[in-house]
Amino acid sequence: MSLIEKAVERLEGLPKQPDRAGAGAHSSSLLVPGVEAGIDSNMAHSGSSGSESRRIDIDLVRLRAAGFITPDTPGSLTAEEFRVLKRPLLANVMGPAAPIRNANLIMVTSALPGEGKSFTAVNLAMSIAMELDRTVLLVDADVARPSLPRVLGLPEQKGLMDVLQDKSLKLSDVLLRSNIDKLTILTAGTQDAHATELLASEVMGRLLNEMARRYPDRVIIFDSPPLLMTTEARVLATRLGQIVFVVRAEQTPQSAVKEALATIETCPVKLMVLNQTRNVEHVAYGYEYGYGY
Repeated sequence: MSLIEKAVERLEGLPKQPDRAGAGAHSSSLLVPGVEAGIDSNMAHSGSSGSESRRIDIDLVRLRAAGFITPDTPGSLTAEEFRVLKRPLLANVMGPAAPIRNANLIMVTSALPGEGKSFTAVNLAMSIAMELDRTVLLVDADVARPSLPRVLGLPEQKGLMDVLQDKSLKLSDVLLRSNIDKLTILTAGTQDAHATELLASEVMGRLLNEMARRYPDRVIIFDSPPLLMTTEARVLATRLGQIVFVVRAEQTPQSAVKEALATIETCPVKLMVLNQTRNVEHVAYGYEYGYGY
């Protein structure tokens, strides 16, 4: 059984409304020195039709018990670690001396499956949603094996792939507003054999420009496929401003890390996160969490 399957099994096995939250596994999002470092509620409404996107209620008790950040745990170890992780990303979004194109479009990826990319993507989105002046759109871009529906309890519905194929479908028609203030979600949608071509299409380019430029306070987090498993992540990386690259400590082969990084050389900013560390005595944020998506 893979790590993601074990993690989902654990999450699904948690009680829906326990009397008190169980102690989730600790997370570790360690910034590696030397590596270069939302759509708001307005986008939750469709255009001329006047209809609203669907609203979903994420089970925050269940999510917290599984080790994720939630709005009512701002002082947790995981929350503190992701504050460290998000700062350089947000600094780039706010405009460094040399502006980065599409800096508010951030891809979270890894070399191989099971390294913690989805755990990182969800927690990063949660952390940024706690900012006073930022809104977040969390996009499930792992179109072949989407995990956000299982992690967050999302309904099956049309999403990113459907918007790229159906010209009559608006982005606002498929957005999911959540019970977490400032967090909106876009699912992967219907699987398609031509996903790589769709992500490389002009339609996708226009959609990304719309996401990046329409509202100045938004940050878009893409939970993408592992770089060495499919070509979709490599295509997506060429269009985004920043990449968070997740490496599982003492697990990911160095050769895989080097090969994966070589596929995203054109991205201007790459930030590496060391995940599932243990026995790190001389690093401020070096605690272990027990599983990864």
